[in-house]
Amino acid sequence: MNVFTFDKPVVSIQWNPVLSLLAVATGTQIVMINPKLGENAKVIFTDEFIKQLTYESSTNDDCQWTKISEETDKYIRLTVTHSIPIRQIEWQARGDYLGCVAAPRSDQSQSKSICIHHLSKGRSQYPFKQLKGAVQHVRFHPTKPIFVIATQHSIKIYHLLKQQLIKRLYVNTKWISSIDIHPLGDNILCGGYDSKINWFDLDLSVKPYETYRYHKRAIRCVRYHSKLPLFASTSDDGTCIISHCSVYSDLLKNPMIVPVKILRGHQFSNDLSMLDCVFHPTQPWIFTSGADSTIRLFTN
Repeated sequence: MNVFTFDKPVVSIQWNPVLSLLAVATGTQIVMINPKLGENAKVIFTDEFIKQLTYESSTNDDCQWTKISEETDKYIRLTVTHSIPIRQIEWQARGDYLGCVAAPRSDQSQSKSICIHHLSKGRSQYPFKQLKGAVQHVRFHPTKPIFVIATQHSIKIYHLLKQQLIKRLYVNTKWISSIDIHPLGDNILCGGYDSKINWFDLDLSVKPYETYRYHKRAIRCVRYHSKLPLFASTSDDGTCIISHCSVYSDLLKNPMIVPVKILRGHQFSNDLSMLDCVFHPTQPWIFTSGADSTIRLFTN
């Protein structure tokens, strides 16, 4: 077992969907690690891909890119250093772009709260300089050049190539905590600190198709399964609720959502409980992380 330690708390981790590369957000830095797991061909290809990149120690728009040689570190391949702390990172489906949400102080400009890093070019850009409100969460559309941004009170959908706002969703939760996009791309889940879950059908309306109150306390995470018709929500009430969600390609059929399982197991700590969750990519399994400093695996 490999253990990676960092000077600052780790706030977000994301596997690259194409390369053997794990992006870790810690403090003001994104550390990209090749953990050397899985197919040997992918592990070798990842190292060779990073080696041929030519942006060592380059600085772009307040972000410093630095390649790390295999002689210097066996696993760390690249670091991107920001000027302000990072709160979330998100890979695009092709694995070449990494969205990053930073956390500027109240007296700092919000214009640099979202940065998009281009891995193969070593470039960083801040395409959303006129945003209002503190950014909570971002997501890339699974198949289209579309970027979804959740602030405290609204969800905005942007077309990256056209660089324009194409839709604004009107939520009925007081403070957004988490969002996720269905693998088919036409539905969005939104969780709130007021225990509400909004389900949006983008083909129907900019208002919630359904609103659910399955939890009794703040929702920390909402997550779709990448293959199976399931989604999960975790909450400070100590539960992770698994729901079955049927989404149809026939536009005349509306989505059908049914809660099927309530999972418990984490202890409470400072009034917090289940903080995050992620499904296994192919199996009906789910990992949850909690304020009790444990990660738990629930299987069928």
